[in-house]
Amino acid sequence: MTTATADEQQAADGRTGHAADTHDLIRVQGARENNLDNVTIDIPKRRLSVFTGVSGSGKSSLVFDTIAAESQRMINETYSAFLQGFMPTLARPDVDVLEGLTTAIIVDQERMGANPRSTVGTATDVNAMLRIVFSRLGRPHIGSPQAFSFNVASISGAGAVTIDRGGTTVKERRSFTITGGMCPRCEGMGSVTDIDLTQLYDETKSLNGGALTIPGYSMEGWYGRIFGGCGYFDADTPIQDFTERELQDLLYKEPTKIKVDGINITYEGLVPKIQKSMLAKDRESMQPHIRAFVDRAVTFTTCPECDGTRLSEAARSSTIDGVSIADACRMQISDLAAWVRGLHEPSVAPLLKALGETLDSFVEIGLGYLSLDRPSGTLSGGESQRTKMIRHLGSSLTDITYVFDEPTIGLHPHDIQRMNDLLLRLRDKGNTVLVVDHKPEMIAIADHVVDLGPGAGTAGGTVCFEGTVEGLRASGTLTGRHLDDRAALKDGLRSPKGVLEVRGATAHNVRDVDVDIPLGVLCVVTGVAGSGKSSLIHGSVSGRDGVVAVDQTAIKGSRRSNPATYTSMLEPIRKAFAKANGVKPALFSANSEGACPTCNGAGVIFTDLAMMAGVATTCEVCGGKRFMAEVLEYTLGGKNISEVLSMPVSEAVRFFAEGDAKVPAALAVLRRLADVGLGYVSLGQPLTTLSGGERQRLKLATHMGEKGGILVLDEPTAGLHLADVENLLGLLDRLVDAGKSVIVIEHHQAVMAHADWLVDVGPGAGHDGGTIVFAGTPAELVASRATLTGRHLAAYVGA
Repeated sequence: MTTATADEQQAADGRTGHAADTHDLIRVQGARENNLDNVTIDIPKRRLSVFTGVSGSGKSSLVFDTIAAESQRMINETYSAFLQGFMPTLARPDVDVLEGLTTAIIVDQERMGANPRSTVGTATDVNAMLRIVFSRLGRPHIGSPQAFSFNVASISGAGAVTIDRGGTTVKERRSFTITGGMCPRCEGMGSVTDIDLTQLYDETKSLNGGALTIPGYSMEGWYGRIFGGCGYFDADTPIQDFTERELQDLLYKEPTKIKVDGINITYEGLVPKIQKSMLAKDRESMQPHIRAFVDRAVTFTTCPECDGTRLSEAARSSTIDGVSIADACRMQISDLAAWVRGLHEPSVAPLLKALGETLDSFVEIGLGYLSLDRPSGTLSGGESQRTKMIRHLGSSLTDITYVFDEPTIGLHPHDIQRMNDLLLRLRDKGNTVLVVDHKPEMIAIADHVVDLGPGAGTAGGTVCFEGTVEGLRASGTLTGRHLDDRAALKDGLRSPKGVLEVRGATAHNVRDVDVDIPLGVLCVVTGVAGSGKSSLIHGSVSGRDGVVAVDQTAIKGSRRSNPATYTSMLEPIRKAFAKANGVKPALFSANSEGACPTCNGAGVIFTDLAMMAGVATTCEVCGGKRFMAEVLEYTLGGKNISEVLSMPVSEAVRFFAEGDAKVPAALAVLRRLADVGLGYVSLGQPLTTLSGGERQRLKLATHMGEKGGILVLDEPTAGLHLADVENLLGLLDRLVDAGKSVIVIEHHQAVMAHADWLVDVGPGAGHDGGTIVFAGTPAELVASRATLTGRHLAAYVGA
């Protein structure tokens, strides 16, 4: 009996064609998720496929909501029903056939959790490895790895315990000690809060007279009954006349059980109550009026005891070669990688090797300028995405489908080349790489391109082209026509109408920078990722009077939120309906009195099926319109509230501009939405169905209406198609011509070329950046080619 070698077997398979080798395509038939119009497409496996098309054309619906979602759902179904009960339930995408799927790993743009305790080190497990290293090698030895964790408090206790032993009950005295690394003063936060008491109350008034200025602390409801019946002070006495004891009880009293009107309740001082109810939350998740109060009343200062390291004195005292874990976490990651390579200790050699490789991955992916103690909530979308990529770079897994959502966001042209190399490496290991992106540099490396469109929203959702990059160029589609677009340098530059002085800027890695930012012009601040652009502008410009800043934070909203509610446009519309029909405005809210009682204004009824995907069925009573039938009888300009909410913005502009339905306040918001290119979005479309680029522009439209002469935009081209960038440049011009000063933090070369003034921050990232390497006109930068940006911009404009 002979045994064929692997080579002989492969040769035989090559002649006959092994059945297993025929599955080299991901087949999608009849995809209808969101705005997809019965899309049928074959995607090659083990290739790099780029999906492009205007913002809102259906790219994410096809790649994320159909292919990746079904892959994840099918993997979840391999677990037991018991385990599935604890996992998020995923509905099957609306598609006829999906074949040839492989395990999908999604690397999206979602910001990493902005939990105040989450840092780059904790989010990537590097801190966990570092803590073990210090617990083994640190001198003096202070305990287990948790002794170096700022999330574990040191506690000790003693007492009697009752134990059943051999049929008898024995009482024994036991004591325990847990040594944690948490700083006792700031509780591992790195900063302590100081509350400005003058922002909590007006001392000249009594509590009943409206002294409290804290949002939600009204004397009409329960708070009035508590303060009036607690007996600690007189609610009719001005606060300035309180005794020291009464003021202490009002502000700082620990939770105490009291009885008011025969009801048992807990009384607590204002300061601890605010700290629990408001300061424990992430700032970005607060409602706007509460966030404004917190910004006004609370100051955050570095903890004086741990100097912001979050660690206890014991954790900081244990060192390896004179370096403590706090020192290691503060180092730039590229420096920390070199330090780890210098440690030679056989007892922890495998751990040091794994730690070194992870740190090297940070450097390789272009994040070597970060430090492990950087709060993860301060990372940009692009930095978050690349941080998530790190755990996949060294993976030995193959035949995986990696799905990337605009991996070039936040990247300088210099960094995009590095990102391209990483994606090609993932592909060359035998993986399928699916990328949703707009950048020509990313499209250029694709093995296969899928162009969706032709328009956005209901005008999109079809495959306009699939094939090679060269085929796309010749295809005549919107993407094909704009692929080789190159913005030219402007001939006529605007003259500044003054300057905004920045002196001694030192936020993060910015090194005592002085710069004059011209006003009345389009000023673009650029530089490689991590050079200090955002730190300079957000640290020294954004907080000033008259400055409106639109940052990269994602807009939050549930299924019930839509463009009308997010922009506050629904308020004047409801009032106009109420006035025209002589009824209350609350009737015209699907979240209030006008809601259909059967579905509570959701339009659909959800049936929970435990570990199976829940079923959403259109409400039979309101037919998905969300309002009570009697509310829909009231009209404004011949249309009811449901018909108004289903209008696209472009139609609503005409509707609210004249006649009986004229609502100037709503019209102003609608025109701004049309200006940013959202004319096709309906007023009532749930925010959860908007793409990343659409959300970015919705936020921009909202802020454009704010009072302020200076507008700061942080990467407004994120999520925008090449054709949309042209529209954005037109919008920026209109804003400047209307008298605003526009400062844009941007990497997109078309925006740089269109600027009146450029500020280039660099020359590198992290401690290699933080200085101004150029300030002047784009033409001067192109002519001198003095910086990395200058060389890339010169190549872009063909100079």
